[in-house]
Amino acid sequence: MSRTMPEIAGIKAYDPTGVDEIVAQAGLPAFRAKQLKGWIYGKGACSYDEMTNLPKAMREQLAESYPLHRAEIAKVVKSSDGTRKYLVKYSDETLVEAVGIPSGDRLTVCFSTQAGCSMGCAFCATGKGGFHRNLAPGEIFDQVALIADDFGQRVTNAVAMGQGEPFLNYEAVIGALRYMNADYGLGIGARRLTVSTCGIIPMIRRLASEPEQFTLAVSLHSAVQNTRDKLMTNVSNYTLDRLRDSLISYSDATGRRPTLEYAMINSVNDTDEELEALIAFCRKMLCHVNLIPLNKVQGSGYLPSRAERVKLFEQELNSKGIETTVRSSRGKDIQGACGQLRQDYME
Repeated sequence: MSRTMPEIAGIKAYDPTGVDEIVAQAGLPAFRAKQLKGWIYGKGACSYDEMTNLPKAMREQLAESYPLHRAEIAKVVKSSDGTRKYLVKYSDETLVEAVGIPSGDRLTVCFSTQAGCSMGCAFCATGKGGFHRNLAPGEIFDQVALIADDFGQRVTNAVAMGQGEPFLNYEAVIGALRYMNADYGLGIGARRLTVSTCGIIPMIRRLASEPEQFTLAVSLHSAVQNTRDKLMTNVSNYTLDRLRDSLISYSDATGRRPTLEYAMINSVNDTDEELEALIAFCRKMLCHVNLIPLNKVQGSGYLPSRAERVKLFEQELNSKGIETTVRSSRGKDIQGACGQLRQDYME
């Protein structure tokens, strides 16, 4: 049965196929599974008692065997630019961060896939707190649903760019994306659902084989092996040559363009040598480069690149035919880097 997470998650530990199996094993018709998923992931039910079109005996059995928990917002901070950062709490007191970013009639949610992170990237606040546990499919989904409710607005885009490495929690992340994509869920188009990875190559290949057209983003941050190894020690076994080959294979298999995320760090990965290496990495490859002004993290020793260096990278890459944009920095006044809000809350 497709359960991916701890017992504490209850029914939220199951992906869509897992919920179907629960209903089938109870000897109930398949349409009951869709009704159940609709109550949980479409209507946001907090109790089985609310599910009045399900048989009473079914509701009682579910309540006994598969508790229904709903996450809650422990804290929210609001930026002057409209961005809101959330601390989300689960039934076992686990805390994760998520961000809501409004832009006109669009609302993008950046959600977490793990509580903490084991990757230990040198410039990341989340990694400094270590890894706590994986999140269940329904727990991941709840972050997006809570933010939609808080804004009173439909979520149009959702990105797994919060705490954690999504591909180290692959089954749960795909299950959550399917709930977000489903017509009984949030109805977000698959291409508007993005998974960001540090570059776990086997899972890049696996994502390419999924039937949905979910979008892939890869945290690159340097195309010089030594530099990337220092910044991202725990993916040093996935060399840049192998990563590049996997991305080309991904595009060949899917026809889709992965995004390469590149956090601009002063005097580390913004030199002329680094620029030339990045151009070489991207040459003859279908990709989009997203240059990201670094969020300064206390104690990391890393500083954001100067604006003129970011502009130079953008101009040079675009001049070589490599589609490149600079991410608009949002929520600077509300601790924009993942992990900072949770650390302050815990202190």
